[in-house]
Amino acid sequence: MRVFITGATGWVGSAVAEDLMRAGHQVTGLARSADKAAALAAIGSKVVEGSLDDLEILRDAASAADAVIHTAFDHDFSKFLENAAQDERVIEVLGSALAGSKRPLIVTSGLSGLPRGATEVDLPHPASPRKSEAAARMLAERGIRAGTVRLAPSVHGIGDHGFIPIVIRLAREKGVSAYPEDGLNCWSGVHRLDAGRVYRMALESGLTENVYHAVADEAVPFKKIAEVIGHRLGLPVESRPREHFGWFANWAAGNMAASSVRTRSLLGWIPAGPSLIDDLDQPRYYEH
Repeated sequence: MRVFITGATGWVGSAVAEDLMRAGHQVTGLARSADKAAALAAIGSKVVEGSLDDLEILRDAASAADAVIHTAFDHDFSKFLENAAQDERVIEVLGSALAGSKRPLIVTSGLSGLPRGATEVDLPHPASPRKSEAAARMLAERGIRAGTVRLAPSVHGIGDHGFIPIVIRLAREKGVSAYPEDGLNCWSGVHRLDAGRVYRMALESGLTENVYHAVADEAVPFKKIAEVIGHRLGLPVESRPREHFGWFANWAAGNMAASSVRTRSLLGWIPAGPSLIDDLDQPRYYEH
């Protein structure tokens, strides 16, 4: 299968690309710079040069593919609404390029805006600013084969540059590894390589579902995350009010536990990587 991937050099997208190629698929990745193009070529991927703003390039690449996987998203939280709008535009262009065919599109979303312990059939709150999943559902209503992989808030592994490093950086800056209130709010987690396999398995299964959950650890108390970080950094572990976490407060205090029972059953997906806590308890997680 010829698969076009946006974000193919990213933290999740690179795992998706490498897993697909190991399974015998042909990958074409979007690259917005020469160094990213070289990184894609080095792993055996074809390259399309362009960015998420190059809508004609995206349309042409999607039209030439047997399937499309959209993992790219600008995570600059200072312009989150602008980035969410860009994401909607990209999904519409990719989906429109596949209209009239059975070629699938997988988009990427998260678990914010969902109830605690959410399953694949739960819907995000309509006020949630990121509209990736809503855009995919609108495409599906038009007969386009589109689905969503929801990622756990921590897609972990050595080299992680997501939410967990933000928590580590806050602990270093503040001199305390803090948790909000009682710390019993829970995050879910998944190793990046396990997340990559969910996309491939969903694709190979025919993308029969609207939503899949890339969730291995379903409910990890935030206090436990803070305790491991405090131990590794030699810092006290204490409760702090939401204000302590600044712009990151909503994520730190979020209840982003989720179930992946349906995804595991449908795909036969069995996470094989280390747990979030085991990963976080490695010295290499604190080298940067």
